[in-house]
Amino acid sequence: MKVLVLNCGSSSLKFQLIETDQKRIESQTEEVLAEGQVEKIGQAESIVSYKNHKGDRIKETPVILEHAAAVGVLLKHLTHAKHGVIEKTEDIEAIGHRVVHGGEMFSESAVIDSAVLEKIRECASLAPLHNPPNILGYEVASQTLPNIPHVAVFDTAFHQTMPDYAFIYALPYVLYQRFQIRRYGFHGSSHRYVSQRLGKLAEQPTEDIKSITIHIGNGCSMAAIKGGHSVDTSMGMTPLEGLVMGTRAGDIDPAIILFLMEKENLELDQANNLLNKHSGLLGITSVSNDMRELEKAMEKGNDRARLAIDIFCYRIKKYIGAYIAALGGCDHIAFTAGIGENSPLVRRKVCEGLECFGLKLDKTRNDELNREEGLISTDDSSIKVWIVPTNEEIVIARDTMTCVTERMGTNTPASDKWPDLPAGSVGRES
Repeated sequence: MKVLVLNCGSSSLKFQLIETDQKRIESQTEEVLAEGQVEKIGQAESIVSYKNHKGDRIKETPVILEHAAAVGVLLKHLTHAKHGVIEKTEDIEAIGHRVVHGGEMFSESAVIDSAVLEKIRECASLAPLHNPPNILGYEVASQTLPNIPHVAVFDTAFHQTMPDYAFIYALPYVLYQRFQIRRYGFHGSSHRYVSQRLGKLAEQPTEDIKSITIHIGNGCSMAAIKGGHSVDTSMGMTPLEGLVMGTRAGDIDPAIILFLMEKENLELDQANNLLNKHSGLLGITSVSNDMRELEKAMEKGNDRARLAIDIFCYRIKKYIGAYIAALGGCDHIAFTAGIGENSPLVRRKVCEGLECFGLKLDKTRNDELNREEGLISTDDSSIKVWIVPTNEEIVIARDTMTCVTERMGTNTPASDKWPDLPAGSVGRES
């Protein structure tokens, strides 16, 4: 099955066309036929990047004023006579959409129909910056390709297996009942992919593994995973909680915000920007939110860059200790995403001091293995430490194929399986 994976932002559209089927899923051998993105949609000069599995690369700067046109551009490249990978758009058999927030309504991916779409709209208040663009991506794609199934794959769904004592905050319980204030967690597709991949690498059944997955890029989160199920995660009701990130503060005494709002006369949106856009690595250093630049600055003697890196790694280390306790032990730790896959320094500093748990990092492996999948602990380490490059798009493609196959296996009339959206719905946001 050829699945088109779409990740729609407010001014961008990322895509992959992936060949998958049940055998490929079981052997984890899906093939990415083509991938790319459209950036700066609605601006004077957009940027289109495209590459296929044969090595062809295209980059152009057309004027793309709306997401519907962006979908048209990606389909043009996918079907192009020279660098395309399919003959016609009808060769696309399903479309999988990344949706950030599914609230408590979705514990797994779902074929999108009018009822599912309405529930996604209801979750928009929990992710006002993400769910509306995700919905828009579905709407424009479903109008362009209306006769194939569309599936929503939720970042939050993987963490719906957390026990109530892990996701309920110590606030008046009525606030949870009234507003669904609770820990949801994010990066679910990434954590799920890495945990499944660990089973393959370690040659162990996933249900027998206790693992800690560390997704660290500009956004950062960790998950404690037991038997393939998330039992805790560092991000909370929003992506702000937890680890120090590129521009997000992570865990912080909430009274600090009240104090600053009073002392600095901050409005609500200013406080929100302070926590989400001006804190984290950037806030500590005033240099950059890019770990690569901070490592260079530290080498040149910038002490605040050193401090930011130390804080960043210390926070991860504390969570590892907490999650070992939550899991009752740990078999595997996996680093993933931009920093996790590329920074030997961060991996080393995180693992220093964890020898008390039997963890032994192999310096040579850690220094030499970057952006490649593999073991970076010693062979006799009690906890195996890995680099596992993440692949959220593969998870979306797998879920899409599975959802479509299950739906087609029902007795639902064909006319009801892939309902068209009502006319005029494009662009409507919650």
